[in-house]
Amino acid sequence: MSGAEDVKLKLVEAEEPDEHDYRLQEQVGFILRKAHQRHVSIFAAHIADLTPPQFAALAKLHDVGETSQNQLGSLIAMDAATVKGVIDRLKARGLVELSKHEVDKRRLLVNLTAEGRKAVERLIPIARDITQETLAPLSAKEAAIFMRLLAKLA
Repeated sequence: MSGAEDVKLKLVEAEEPDEHDYRLQEQVGFILRKAHQRHVSIFAAHIADLTPPQFAALAKLHDVGETSQNQLGSLIAMDAATVKGVIDRLKARGLVELSKHEVDKRRLLVNLTAEGRKAVERLIPIARDITQETLAPLSAKEAAIFMRLLAKLA
């Protein structure tokens, strides 16, 4: 082996990570958290008066109409306690209303109020822009691949 080849081989070996190395910045959870923080920051800059979970609840209610509080939680990937807090805050703002199921009185149904429907219809185009801004560093092809891969992890 020539001297140049030997140096090249040593450089390649030096770049290969040791199986015992752990670099936080290369870990999926760390990268996902940073991407999530970026998205939440973009969201807050455009929709300051709702949290992403509150918007998710309104958007899903807009899609499906009246549904039980537990079903809404399942649809937007929130546990029962979290969705209850989200719904309570939306109700206090007059964006959703609660009613009892006609047959099973223990079951709470959630629906948009007229004000809630107007709010979500106004916010949906803004939410589309937030998604576009979040994905802006990616090409259209990269964004499509990224979304497909994220969906596989979810």
